[in-house]
Amino acid sequence: MKIIGFLGPQGSYSWLAAQKFCKNAERRAYRSFAFLMQGLICGECSAAAFPIENSLNGSVTQVMDLLQYTEGVIASGCLTLRIDHRLAYLKGADIKGISRIYSHAQALEQCGRYIFENFPNARTIETFSTAAGLDMLKTHTDACIAGAHVKREGVVLSQENISDEKNNFTAFLLVRKGTATDVAKSQKIYFSAVCRHKAGALSDLLRIIKDGGLNMTKIQSRPVKESVGDYRFFIEAEGNVAENGVKKALSEVQNFARSFKILGLY
Repeated sequence: MKIIGFLGPQGSYSWLAAQKFCKNAERRAYRSFAFLMQGLICGECSAAAFPIENSLNGSVTQVMDLLQYTEGVIASGCLTLRIDHRLAYLKGADIKGISRIYSHAQALEQCGRYIFENFPNARTIETFSTAAGLDMLKTHTDACIAGAHVKREGVVLSQENISDEKNNFTAFLLVRKGTATDVAKSQKIYFSAVCRHKAGALSDLLRIIKDGGLNMTKIQSRPVKESVGDYRFFIEAEGNVAENGVKKALSEVQNFARSFKILGLY
């Protein structure tokens, strides 16, 4: 049976993404993205669900870096989840007395206005995932921010989504061991490139993508860790790697760039 790794514990949004990627697979929780990638590389799991971008907070840069610097892995699937944050607390608690609110840093930020307006004196405490906050509910003065899909005995969820912005989505990638040559076809291509030092280099890169018929759907940048002052561009584009025109465009990008890596075909 396949084992899908995710950022745990059970009930996190990554857990939900892993379930949607592979409904019949066993799921295994990891306590950080680094351990999750390690579990994939050493064969503890056959695939792993990683969040890659949130519509409010932007890119998950740690995951981008792990994809870039880990050899022998490639994203083979992508899905988007609606993020529905709820306030969770112990049954019988008077929420007016809540003094501590636990959750992942992004969830705390996404519910910042709600927390300020309703619990101005409460202390916010970061956990490594939204579901991990549930384990911190010890007294009736504790609360956490968790997904609406969470079900735990003795824990009550608020009836309403408490996100400051209700239109909130996170994109997840399904990452496996392998390389681009293992994938026969795709609808989207996710790759990274570092431009050469010359005027208009990024414009030239984008022109190659355009002339190659690739419809770019996303572009982001990250500093190159080993070269201060340089930036790596992470680009997603629509395209089927089985088509000769797409192959030619990717080859031209590779020849133009100082470095190039295909991170995903899905």
